[in-house]
Amino acid sequence: MSEQKRGELAVHDWLKNATTQTVMKALGGDEGHARFVGGCVRNALLMEPVSDVDIATVHAPAEATKLLEAVGVKVVPTGFDHGTVTAVLAGKHFEVTTLRVDVATDGRRADVAFTQDWVEDAKRRDFTMNALYADIDGTVHDPLDGRADLDARLVRFIGDPHDRIREDYLRILRFFRFHAHYGSDDPDAAGLKACAEEAEGLKQLSAERVQAELLKLLGADEAGDALRQMAATGILPLVLPEATRLDRLEAVVDIEANQLFTSDPVLRLSSALELDADGVDALGTRLKLSKKDQRRIKDMQIDETKIVCYLSVREVHKALYLMGVQCFKDRVMLGWATDKKGANAMQWRALLAIADSWERPKFVLDGSMMKAAGVPEGPEMGRVYKEVEEWWVDAGFIEDEFSIIERLKAVVQATVY
Repeated sequence: MSEQKRGELAVHDWLKNATTQTVMKALGGDEGHARFVGGCVRNALLMEPVSDVDIATVHAPAEATKLLEAVGVKVVPTGFDHGTVTAVLAGKHFEVTTLRVDVATDGRRADVAFTQDWVEDAKRRDFTMNALYADIDGTVHDPLDGRADLDARLVRFIGDPHDRIREDYLRILRFFRFHAHYGSDDPDAAGLKACAEEAEGLKQLSAERVQAELLKLLGADEAGDALRQMAATGILPLVLPEATRLDRLEAVVDIEANQLFTSDPVLRLSSALELDADGVDALGTRLKLSKKDQRRIKDMQIDETKIVCYLSVREVHKALYLMGVQCFKDRVMLGWATDKKGANAMQWRALLAIADSWERPKFVLDGSMMKAAGVPEGPEMGRVYKEVEEWWVDAGFIEDEFSIIERLKAVVQATVY
């Protein structure tokens, strides 16, 4: 157990926030009955942003609910039987969980019993860096020496890695994700070996859990290295056998880092793939991807528009109109990732800048105009519309309605009805 430094985290705004303090005091945080736990403590010690504030308490869910509601905090029973409720105050959400020990596990979920023992609660967690607690005043408690591992950027399982993994096989993917986010150098050897040896257990997990964890992993700074390590240990083929382009994934990760772009997990996922439409559909079904993400990946994978860094402005506008902004930008990133010449970054960035400022032009041709020109209703109207629209796009989206009507007349005159 590392030496305590009183009030070590007190400088952080999320901890000093009046809403946070209200929730903690309601749970008896100033009497040692509640502590911050997990990611908020870990990230605060690393001086990284804190998004979610989780709280551990000695109070059972019913008692915690009673205490919180007594001071006007809304309580949602998100996982009541497993000891978790969500406290909502002033638009902020706090996950409040009773101290627990595992009674039985099946590799996917655990049956738990509540406890008053902080150390026993810590022992059931996954990694030492996640078993860090902090009092209401910011004093850190480190029952399992997780601080030393955190300082060393070492993602290490608590106790026997095999035991932790068998409690929930998702921890295999979490091991790689946390190393990709927080680790340095090589992964912990014992943890890596255990993940490889327990990999078959991943088949027990639901598609939704695997998908969510993969997307989180793909958003990490070192996602490319993580997938390489997963491939080397035989884990990647079990969860993402379609990932045959790790070289392109690594290039996308590097571009995002070098250009200070926000990491895009869906783009990164697609960059690792080389699939036809049926392959994307099969992937989407297996991983239970959202329709939006599946559509986006399919657009990236099957669109055949030639995207090169030297496109003219007119060519860019045409591509944007035909492909849509998102698909165009995605294809730019994939093209950039496969560009062997490293000196073209400025041109690729320029394409993205044009896309960001582009406004879709309106094609004014409508049914009444075609009817007036003598186009019969039915499929022919759609054919004529498409032909005139193609001309309009190639002409640079001219805004002259007269020219569009003249082109329409020319198409009609050349057609035998």
